[in-house]
Amino acid sequence: MPDYTLYTYFRSSCSGRMRITFNLKNIEYESSYINLLKGEQSSDAHRALNPSGTVPLLICHKDSDLRIGQSNAAIEYLDEKHPEVPLLPTDIKLRAIARALADIVANDIQPVTNLRILKRLRAINANAEEWSIELIKDGLHAYEETAKSVAGKYSVGNDVTIADINLMPAVWGAERFNISLDPYPTVKKIAGNLSEHPAFQKAHPFVQPDCPEELRAKS
Repeated sequence: MPDYTLYTYFRSSCSGRMRITFNLKNIEYESSYINLLKGEQSSDAHRALNPSGTVPLLICHKDSDLRIGQSNAAIEYLDEKHPEVPLLPTDIKLRAIARALADIVANDIQPVTNLRILKRLRAINANAEEWSIELIKDGLHAYEETAKSVAGKYSVGNDVTIADINLMPAVWGAERFNISLDPYPTVKKIAGNLSEHPAFQKAHPFVQPDCPEELRAKS
């Protein structure tokens, strides 16, 4: 049995972050699939494991079945537990910038465009798609302005960091809404480079075992 179990959903951007991290560090894990569209994340069984009723959920079997229900906390746990292929720069200033970039996605984009929010918007007859597009664009603009002075091949220099792990699933989400990256040239360059990285290719939503066949065909 692998040391880790990941409760995941193919289109969850936060789950995507975890898949990328496992791939980068070449860590074996077992997946347990939670269908968000069927509401499985809100079941009593899942909430008993993760009171937030969300994915991803990381269970660390060798640490007394430690449960971590927030993706960036889980990423930093894995980075400290498996320091090979570090995900944060050694320089303290660049480390702060990498975390800030990750937080632009994790705090400013993802929470306000996730399924729980979109359902509530639709319930009051608001246009959930327009809401998502506007907020994703705001977040990408902030990422662009923050990253452009420190980016190299990737978001912070030429090594993949926690910033990139957060960015690429957000880019996949932007593609879902046909949002062009042309206004964000730094983001576009970074995303192009990340799209060629095997760890990111393997984590793409459309190649996951729980991805519906009709979407898998688009990959």
